[in-house]
Amino acid sequence: MSQTTSRSTEPSAAAAAPVIEARNLDLVFETADTPVHALKGIDLTVNSGEFVSFIGPSGCGKTTLLRVIADLEQPTGGSISVNGMTPDQARQARAYGYVFQAAALYPWRTIEKNVALPLEIMGFDRAERKRRIDANLELVGLAGFGRKYPWQLSGGMQQRASIARALCFDPDLLLMDEPFGALDEIVRDHLNEELLKLWAKTRKTVVFVTHSIPEAVFLSTRIVVMSPRPGRIHEIIDCDLGPDRPLDIRDTPEFLAIAHQVREGLRAGHGYD
Repeated sequence: MSQTTSRSTEPSAAAAAPVIEARNLDLVFETADTPVHALKGIDLTVNSGEFVSFIGPSGCGKTTLLRVIADLEQPTGGSISVNGMTPDQARQARAYGYVFQAAALYPWRTIEKNVALPLEIMGFDRAERKRRIDANLELVGLAGFGRKYPWQLSGGMQQRASIARALCFDPDLLLMDEPFGALDEIVRDHLNEELLKLWAKTRKTVVFVTHSIPEAVFLSTRIVVMSPRPGRIHEIIDCDLGPDRPLDIRDTPEFLAIAHQVREGLRAGHGYD
């Protein structure tokens, strides 16, 4: 199905230079029996300061597309650029931070030493490492927890530490692969609020993978609805709810209308009858 944009993007976003630009992007995995078309004909532009969510059923290519952006998978057709560079160049330039589904913290390192890891690899001196660690732990609400070990923190706190690690070298782009998917609903709601506040403070460009319609609508400026077999973009929906989004916005007619639009897009893209 052809890709459609349901509402026009904001002029300020449209005028900005693209952070991510994919054109006719394909990815085919060769297997022992038949090739698997993971992505097909992906056309997508993500502008500076946007919060863009990928949503779709399992197997639709959400995480695969995120991994292509991060140079963790190699496309077999089309083109993609990240900050005007190839994904490989962007990776080497540390142009993005990546937050995985699991917090992926080293259990033998304290929280501050986990956050410090990319700074150590990049050669920052001790004083600058400390400044960045303290600033980013405070940003995610973990000031005072730097000397704790991961096993001493809740799952939600561990994910916040993972976000601090991804932000500590000040990337322009944050890639997040279902970071709150394994958490209970109350913790997830709280972290969604905190992530939205963090995005408002930093104005990073965020690309976020989720299975949750309410999460996508609550967080995003645009929602990319994907469909499976092969993975492709079915629809791109603008989410113009403004920057101030308390949790009770989910009960408003505007929120429910966008959620309904996303649900209908998922149903149409999946081919349910």
